[in-house]
Amino acid sequence: MKKVPSFLYFIPGMLFGFILLRAEVVSWFRIQEMFNFQSFHMYGTIGSAVAVGAISILLIKKFKAKSLEGQTIIVTPPTYRWKANVIGGMLFGLGWALTGACPGPVYSLIGARNLPYVIVFSAAAFGAVLYDFLKSKLPQ
Repeated sequence: MKKVPSFLYFIPGMLFGFILLRAEVVSWFRIQEMFNFQSFHMYGTIGSAVAVGAISILLIKKFKAKSLEGQTIIVTPPTYRWKANVIGGMLFGLGWALTGACPGPVYSLIGARNLPYVIVFSAAAFGAVLYDFLKSKLPQ
């Protein structure tokens, strides 16, 4: 197995963040439009992402794709944990509605010098650490 330098993963990540910014997917106003059902912009973006993801998974399975390190990519079927998914989804949506950003675009927003999102990032990191601490006590 060949080792891929970690910095190579930053390049597509930075490109993805730039695209998110240019497409206004990380715009607080676009997200508010979505939650108020005033615009198709975010629904079209999310729907396109789901379609691309589904096609990508099909192609990975069909062609038995390998990672950059030469390992076969194995797509495991999801496990459905309704109670955990509903509670987690509600908390995720609440955080998204309050801050105007889900965790992924926060990096882009900080990179675009929207410094109040450092607070959002800190809260998300705290939530991740808290989840790890409480994981054994939560519904799985």
